[in-house]
Amino acid sequence: MILFFLTSGLFLGWSLGANDASNVFGSAVGSKMVTFRRAAIIASIAVILGAVIQGSGASQTLGKLGAINAIGGSFTLALAAAITVYVMTKFSLPVSTTQAIVGAIIGWNIFTGNSTDSNTLSKIVTTWISGPILGALFAVLLYILIIRIKRTTKMHLITFESYIRAGLIVVGAFGAYSLGANNIANVMGVFVPALNLEPLDLGLFSLSSSQQLFLFGGFAIAAGIITYSKKVMETIGGNIVELSSEGAMVVVLAQSLVLFMFSSSGFSNLLIKIGLPPIPMVPVSSSQVIVGCVMGIGLYKGARNINFKLLGEIAIGWIATPVLSGLLAYFSLFFVKNIFSIDVGHKINVISQTTDIVAVTAGENVSGIVKYLLFGIIIAGALMIIYYLLLERKKNMDLRQSEEKFWKNIK
Repeated sequence: MILFFLTSGLFLGWSLGANDASNVFGSAVGSKMVTFRRAAIIASIAVILGAVIQGSGASQTLGKLGAINAIGGSFTLALAAAITVYVMTKFSLPVSTTQAIVGAIIGWNIFTGNSTDSNTLSKIVTTWISGPILGALFAVLLYILIIRIKRTTKMHLITFESYIRAGLIVVGAFGAYSLGANNIANVMGVFVPALNLEPLDLGLFSLSSSQQLFLFGGFAIAAGIITYSKKVMETIGGNIVELSSEGAMVVVLAQSLVLFMFSSSGFSNLLIKIGLPPIPMVPVSSSQVIVGCVMGIGLYKGARNINFKLLGEIAIGWIATPVLSGLLAYFSLFFVKNIFSIDVGHKINVISQTTDIVAVTAGENVSGIVKYLLFGIIIAGALMIIYYLLLERKKNMDLRQSEEKFWKNIK
């Protein structure tokens, strides 16, 4: 039964991959520097690694916003957020999964009578403003640096483009890693307080309960990238503002740095050691950050290049997302509780809050089933990657043969 409840989180992960992969490789694919197939393979691997290795920080922040104390509630919230993201994706709008899950959590708080932590909410909402601003700032600075390097080195155009293509692959992988590290909280964060799995020993390393959930979510994101992300990549890649190859690389790198900053506890601790305020571990909207990065480049090159009509449509999506997700979550919770008699959570007594949370997090032990499922998913994922690589190789061979045939005919 618990595995059934996880399906809504997996659906949300698929929706995130379908929508937010554009924030990692949309610029590269849109500028024709990297093929979609290659981008999908690299992003899928990197996003899973980021989710498992560095995904715990931002998920703790969502837990403070609302500690979902029943697996039925976690299922309903993830489903409400997933449906919201899917509908927005259907209209090719790069919507924020962060806003969707935050709106759903607030809907759960209202439904169960729990108060929303205003301090945590203010931190998250602040990143909806600071994230795009930081992205724009980083993008402009990096763009200026790249242009100066290009001019001072007087590199041949073909050589420069080859370096840019390699750079797009590297920063794309880093961007996918940062996406998994920061945004896996949106996918599986609501399940962490309500479900406790035994540590899973895989020989060389072991996975904690939260890491097992993040691994499932990472695979779901990868599935969304491979199956449904191409359409939104085209929206980000070329419709907001026309990007040069160096601009495409800068946008991806700037966005990756912002997401990494807000998910790296090591970087936050380093700032504390040198006497600076720490960076909050908050799930940041990658969609908002990437649009800020593209806007920064567009403004630097001249506002005439920017498609303001499309930006207006995206802004409407950002405003509507948390509202729609919150309303959908509230009515879905009512439906699930009263029609199916499923426990969706209860009000936490402030005095005995710790005791209540510990009791509900002692979830059912399904680690044995999870172990076999994970092995099956890993094997299936490896086979799929091999299949895509073989297709890529065949495509390149066919292209090479057609070119050779063309030159022979000319001679």
